[in-house]
Amino acid sequence: MDLEAVIKDLQSELGQAVLGVERGRGEVGLLLSPERVLTACQRLRQRHGFDLLIALTAVDYWPNEPRFTLVYKFYSTMANAFFGLRLPVPGTAAEVPTLENIFPNANWHEREILDMFGVRFTGHSDPRRILLPEDWEGHPLRKDHPLGYEEVQYTFNFDEIDRRKPYAVE
Repeated sequence: MDLEAVIKDLQSELGQAVLGVERGRGEVGLLLSPERVLTACQRLRQRHGFDLLIALTAVDYWPNEPRFTLVYKFYSTMANAFFGLRLPVPGTAAEVPTLENIFPNANWHEREILDMFGVRFTGHSDPRRILLPEDWEGHPLRKDHPLGYEEVQYTFNFDEIDRRKPYAVE
């Protein structure tokens, strides 16, 4: 598969929404404006045969703006080729259209991103938390989320930590 032809086709279709072309480590992708992600994904699937969404995740660049970057990875089973999209998303209005109608497995990926980063997907069929309880406050993978960790127990601090642990009383 000629990935340069895929890039040229998407650039001609999406125009100014293509913010940049990314090449590196044997992979090719586009930096894309979030409002055109549906058009890009439909074209990748229907015209170029990228039939699998293999990964969808987010990166938090706090305190910079745009705060988040969504990273999409697609795979073509016929051509054994990968293609990526990256979408910069502002932290103030972190919303992107859902890909559920194009790639049904996006449902779970998008719910995880909502749960961990707080990025919303408009039109999503089931926008509930998937990893944390519904009453959980905050989004743990945001860089400004408080750590709230427990000190690791070693041989040198065993007694001190053991005293602070809650044990069941009979």
